[in-house]
Amino acid sequence: MTRRSARQIWGRAFAIVTALLATLALLVGCSTKSDTEQPPEAKGPQIVYEPAADADDVSPIAPVSVRVEDGTLRDVTLTNPAGKPVKGAPSADLTTWTVGEPLGYGVTYTWSGTAVGAENKTAPIEGSFTTLTPDSRTSANIQIADGQEVGIAASIIVQFDAHVEDKAAVEKALTVKTDPPTVGSWAWLPDDNGSRAHWRPQNYWVPGTKVSLDAKLYGVNYGDGAYGDSDITSNFSIGRSQIVKASAPSHRMQVIRDGEVVFDFAVSYGDGNEDRNVTRSGVHVVSEKHEDFLMSNPPFYENVRERWAVRISNNGEFIHANPETTGVQGSSNVTNGCINLSPEDAAAYFPTALYGDPVEVTGTRIDLSAADGDIYDWTIDWETWKSLSALAEKPGSPVSATAVKPAPIPAQPSTPGR
Repeated sequence: MTRRSARQIWGRAFAIVTALLATLALLVGCSTKSDTEQPPEAKGPQIVYEPAADADDVSPIAPVSVRVEDGTLRDVTLTNPAGKPVKGAPSADLTTWTVGEPLGYGVTYTWSGTAVGAENKTAPIEGSFTTLTPDSRTSANIQIADGQEVGIAASIIVQFDAHVEDKAAVEKALTVKTDPPTVGSWAWLPDDNGSRAHWRPQNYWVPGTKVSLDAKLYGVNYGDGAYGDSDITSNFSIGRSQIVKASAPSHRMQVIRDGEVVFDFAVSYGDGNEDRNVTRSGVHVVSEKHEDFLMSNPPFYENVRERWAVRISNNGEFIHANPETTGVQGSSNVTNGCINLSPEDAAAYFPTALYGDPVEVTGTRIDLSAADGDIYDWTIDWETWKSLSALAEKPGSPVSATAVKPAPIPAQPSTPGR
């Protein structure tokens, strides 16, 4: 009885399990692949804009591009409000399109084009952004023209038409290249109708040096709401070495070209009895020259015509002809600060003078300084000069332009010299 019940129990259990397996097999057999494994739907192309769509106050020199992920780009353009396309180009794999020129200030630019992804799914390239509008725009110029040949003491001068607050940002945009390589530095000198940056070599230029300045100033933030107006460049060369050695106690002036004395003139320097007529000691730089020039020094003389005038500083110092002092040239210093030569000697020297030539005056009691004009670069020692760069680790103080106090002016000139 007991044994028979056990058989019955196991038999029933077996039957139940068999039935369940059969049912499961039937269910599995009735299902299809489409019921359990749906293929993923293809995603559309993902578009990334730089700057972001609808961005404002974008710098006109900021990187601008559109990029697609999981796709390629077709017929991309960026246009201004007039419909003019901006220059740009796609990458080799057609996944990125990048602007290739600076943009304008205060302009809204609009994207157009198509991105194509998997299974030819498309998405529009669209949207716009607006560049910033400066409170003001600052212009600059370079005093050395393209192709000009200059003397071995010529600095590169970038003159701005307004004050530059962020000088470091501007200086980073100024690149000087020389062949052969030349050690030099920028220095910011006191504003003169706007900020000014001078680049000077550590020592006089090597004759024949090729120089290029690339000033990428457009779009640069000058600070205080001002931005750069335009880029400027200059490519020039250094001419022969010509140095004027002007020793006031000797009453003579030597012109040394490429190491050889080519002229040794009898001259007259400033009288020196008053500060106003002391020829300044220091390295002057030839800045301009005129065959005829009207000179004035009220109350002593006004609009006096002088010949063969070579300017060496902005305080009124010239090397020029003066027939009224020929009797004392070579023996006495009687002028109002200029270096006087005979008409014949001045005419011989004049055509050899080149912008940027150094004129080294020695032996007087007042040194050339910022008070005497804009090119006094070589009166500043090298370590101080480097400290006047806005990128110096320890920036120095701007060079003072405090004028030398003149002595009382007499009612009449003591000499005819100018």
